[in-house]
Amino acid sequence: MPDTTKVLYDRDCGFCVSCLNLLARLDRHHRVTAIAYQHPGAVEQFDVTEDDAAAAAWALDPDGTRHRGAGAINAGLSAALGTRLPLRVYHLPLVRQVQDRVYQWVADHRHLMPGGSKTCTLG
Repeated sequence: MPDTTKVLYDRDCGFCVSCLNLLARLDRHHRVTAIAYQHPGAVEQFDVTEDDAAAAAWALDPDGTRHRGAGAINAGLSAALGTRLPLRVYHLPLVRQVQDRVYQWVADHRHLMPGGSKTCTLG
């Protein structure tokens, strides 16, 4: 689907899957395509390494713009809602830094989040 924002995620992480399920419920017009990084060719499509993909969510806009971590979450949310507002807010002074830190904390502790399990622990 060339006109959708693609989101790269960890299919073995219950928390990641729960987040994508929420995003899918918001995506009434099917503007987001979720791709597990474990799927053959997925990391190449996003031009990241498997370690990069295991460490953070990634999003790829239809125009080829790549987003990592909190930026990827905002890109997916923007696509799902049909507005660039989440990405615009993300790029406001200090918002990006705060969201990036919160994202990293959640990523480091995702095994403790709702839906999380031992398989969510980064190795």
